[in-house]
Parts: sequence; C-alpha cells; structure tokens
Amino acid sequence: MQPLAGDEPTAVGPYRLLGRLGSGGMGRVYLGRSAGGRSVAVKIVHPHFALDEEFRARFRREVQAARRVGGAWTASVLDADPDAPVPWVATAYAAGPSLTAAVTDGGPLPARTVRALGAGLAEALAAVHELGLVHRDVKPSNVLLTLDGPLLIDFGIARATDGTASLTSSGVSIGSPGYMSPEQILGKGATGAADVFSLGAVLAYAANGAPPFPGDSSAALLYKVVHEEPELGSLDGELREVAEACLAKEPGRRPGPAEVARRLAPEGAARLVAGGWLPRALVERVSRSAVEVLNLEAAEAVPAAAPAFGPVESSTPSVAVAGEFGPPPTVPPAAVPEPQDAVPTSEATPEMPEMPGTPETPETPETPGTPGTPGKSGKVSVSVAATAVPGAGGRGRRVSCTVALGVAAALAVVTVGVGFLVKPFLGTDGGEGGSDAGAAAKSPSTSASSASGGGRIPAAYLGTWQGSATALSGNLPIGTFRVTVEQASVGQELGRLRQTDQLGGVCTDILTLRAVTAARLIASSTGAKGNHDGCDPGTNTVYLTPSHGDLVYTSDSSAEGNPVAVMSKAGD
Repeated sequence: MQPLAGDEPTAVGPYRLLGRLGSGGMGRVYLGRSAGGRSVAVKIVHPHFALDEEFRARFRREVQAARRVGGAWTASVLDADPDAPVPWVATAYAAGPSLTAAVTDGGPLPARTVRALGAGLAEALAAVHELGLVHRDVKPSNVLLTLDGPLLIDFGIARATDGTASLTSSGVSIGSPGYMSPEQILGKGATGAADVFSLGAVLAYAANGAPPFPGDSSAALLYKVVHEEPELGSLDGELREVAEACLAKEPGRRPGPAEVARRLAPEGAARLVAGGWLPRALVERVSRSAVEVLNLEAAEAVPAAAPAFGPVESSTPSVAVAGEFGPPPTVPPAAVPEPQDAVPTSEATPEMPEMPGTPETPETPETPGTPGTPGKSGKVSVSVAATAVPGAGGRGRRVSCTVALGVAAALAVVTVGVGFLVKPFLGTDGGEGGSDAGAAAKSPSTSASSASGGGRIPAAYLGTWQGSATALSGNLPIGTFRVTVEQASVGQELGRLRQTDQLGGVCTDILTLRAVTAARLIASSTGAKGNHDGCDPGTNTVYLTPSHGDLVYTSDSSAEGNPVAVMSKAGD
C-alpha cells in the first residue's frame, strides 16, 4: 500500500481514504474507512471515463448486478455512486496480496495452495453463474489471497466498457490477453464457459509462475489462445487434468464451475482452507499487511492530527506459524469512531469566469480574485473530501474541496479561482489585446515572427508551464497540465503536454506547431505512443494564449470535454 499523493482525494462518498492499494486500466483502488470503522476497498474509475454518459449507464447497471453477488469467495459490493463526478464503487476489504503480486514476489504456489485456490474460485463462479451473471475478466490480478481463502474481485467495473463507442480510448476490450477465452477473442460473446477457461489459465499461472499462453505482445497472446495448446509446465495429476479440461477451445467441452469445485475439493473448498492453505511466507506477508492497516488507522486517529478522534487501542496480532502451512492467525477488527460531521476546511475561492466564445477570438473577462490579489493561478493540489448528508431518498453527498479545484456545479461545486484575462504577456503596458492584430501592435517581436503567417516561437513563450485543468466548460476537474515549450518552427514539435489526472494517471500529447499569430500559438496535439487506454489517441487543435503572465491552454477535443488549463511559469 502506498501513501496518498498530494493531489489524490482524501475521501470519497462517506469513506475516508487511508492509502492507495493499486491501480489499473480502469482506475485506482484505495483503502478506505467508513464512519463506523469498517475497512473497505474503494475503486475510483479514471476521470476520462466520467466524460462518457454511455459508460456511466453501463457502470450503473453492472454495479446493480454486482450487488447481488455475495458468497464465501467473493468480495461483496457495499456501496457505489455511478453519478458522482468521478464514479466509484466500494467493496469489502480483505488483507492479502493479489495472485499476481504473490507469484511475482514468491514464485509458483505449492500444489495444495493451487488446489484450494481453484476450488474456491470455482465455487465463486458457480454462485455467480446461478445469478445469470458472467464475470468476463477472471485473471490473477483479480484474485486476492487472504488467510480465509481466495477472493474473486472486480465485478461490475470492467464490463461497464463493453460496447461503449464514445470512450476516449483507442479501443477497449473486455478481458485480459492470455486469460480471455477463444470465443471472447473472436467476438462470439462470453458465457459462463468463458469464465471457466480463464479459471484454467489462472490455475496454470499459480502453479508455474507463468501464463499458459506466453507471448511478447497482445497479438501473439491472442493468437496462441485461439490456435495453440496451453503450456501447463509442472502441473500434474488431477490438477493438470482439470486445467486441461477448463482450457478446451470449444466452450461446450469445458466442465461447469460446480464440477471443477467437486473434482478439486469433494468436501468443499472451506475444508481445504480451514487447515491452513497458504505457505508460510504468504501467511507472514498477509499478517504484516493486516498489522499495517491497523497501524495506519491508529495513526489517522491521533488527536494531534484530528482532535475529534480519540486514541485507538489495538493489539498487534501475533502470528504462529508451524510447518509449511499454518492456521490463519486471528486479526482483531479495527473499530475507530468517526464523527459524522467531520468535514475538512474549505478554502474560499473566486468563481471561474466564462471562457472565450471561440478559440479564434479570445475575449477578455474580468479578473477574478480578492481585493489586492491578482487573479493568478498557482500549482495545483487536489484534495476532495465528501461526507454523507441527508439528500433525496435519504442519501446524499456534500463535497468539500481544498486548494483551488472543484467539482461540477450541479453536484456541489467550488470552482477554480484563476485569472482568464486573455492579454498578451509580451507587451509592457498591461493593455487589453482583443485581437491578434492588437497584440502584434504591442509586441514587435511577435509581429515580426507572424508577419508571414507563422514562424519561430517568441522567447516569452519558452519554458515550463504548469496549472490546473478542467473539462465540460469548467464543470469537471481533470488534474494538472504541464508543458515545456521549446523553440520550434512551423511543422516542428514544440513540446509535450503531460496531463496528470486527479488519480495520478498520466497522458502525454505531442504538440506540433502550426502557426504563430500576434496573440497566441496554434498547434496540433496527438496522443503519444505508450499512453494508457484512457488517453485520447486522436489529433486535435490546441491554442496557447498569453493570459496576464500565465499561459492558457484550450483544445477542440470534444472527446476529452474540450479541456482548458491555466498554467503558470514553473521554471525550466
């Protein structure tokens, strides 16, 4: 678990966030605590998906379906808000690494552990399929290894992107290469048999420390899944027979999950787990993780840090490990009272003026700010805190934001207090520049560079700029933009824009100079290779406009909600 960064949320809905557990293509996962002291895992989707209404609709439906899933080997969905500025879902927290982390750090698991793992996951899938649901993304990173047995997680999130055409990604596929079934890859849909195929691949990975379909690229992996036989390595005996049956190419030849569970654990997976199912190293690791959570919660409750919270008395669980497999140690639950009315102080910020009517003709709105304070943007640090308050239907949200970044107006906003004076910063008299021609009259250097319809970049633009960004006409905060403008001629790269969202996700855009006018730079922006799926891969037109010593970035990318950023000089 990693500590929260300065620009990450400190609370989501009624849950206070204590640390970051991990991240993936869909979002980030945090350890949270409810007002009653219950530990939860809160997954917040990447803000890019929040711009897509079709995604929200699917997310809402899938969360409703996931709430129906509840069993001994699944993490129950406790709460969710698909309508939040950035959708989130909370599930029961269980201390333990993912199968991916356990194998990466410690190598293949012993046969006894693999058998219990397969039996537990098979029972989980049987219960899910009885509800008419299909997981569709069974893979090692979606399996947790806890002292009480394996847990299958991440219901209802990955599937929300299925069929979504308007996402800002270059193509979202449901499932993971190497663990998807052949019928998923071929676009024939996914039934419960697809989950069984993925289960077989997970068993092979756990036993061998490598997937059954190795490859250096997604294309190679997908080809092998469809056309080649799996590499099962050291798997032998009944485990090998079960894995082979699960990995049959034809869905009809695969056993059902209930049959898999019976073959691996005739008396039930719980019997295999009860005697201690994890190797000693993993028992110690899980126990340390539990202690870490207790210590973290106790530190959060220190009176000096939060006077309304009382001290926490907790005993550190002792772990007795005998032999290779030991019984699960008892870890006392943490219960720290949390006041219902605890809301972080919100700093007052001026309202954001409207943006110019068109990118071609920037207007000059009034300067925001308090008396005697220039309306100048600074570096951004986001801290969104929300507590549950009565609302429609007895449930609602109150959002409090610190520093200078807010949430959508219809969902309790505090807007960004930045100056949007579109004035050329190349002049010296501070006068208004309502047109490119006017700006050129005040700045001979810019006029000269643009006399032929575009040229080299004036020196005043050069350097590193950084500031907050919003989308959807300022109603959705999307993090921090940073760009280093370098000297370039028309047709050359002038710099790379680094977009860091509120959850730490990064997208990089390559900016190519198209024109230098008297009032601004015009460039083409193209997503860089290597960006994650949530980034916009297309090419858009962007404008860099002087603004009272700042640099205003605007874009015509409707897929990203027409982002706007006001950036201050950050130094080279």
